[in-house]
Amino acid sequence: MNISHLLKSPTTATVADTRLESTPPADTSPAALSRKGSVDLSAAARHLSSLQGGVADIDEHGVEQIRAAIAAGKLKIDPTRIADGILASARELLK
Repeated sequence: MNISHLLKSPTTATVADTRLESTPPADTSPAALSRKGSVDLSAAARHLSSLQGGVADIDEHGVEQIRAAIAAGKLKIDPTRIADGILASARELLK
């Protein structure tokens, strides 16, 4: 397979072609840092947070079981099942 035509892109820029814009230094005063310590949530974000109802995104019990199986050397990995799962996810994304 010849890919040399891909390497000669007319949009390739050199380092000399790029220009960096300077950004002002961050305000690290105590007053500015205290303002950064709080977040105001929108009404939609508060609503979504209330819908979660304290349910964790991660199954902590399942994670502990996997850790124990790894530590005991009992974790069996089925590469075919992993590959099938990746392919199913890719198919779903491409729909």
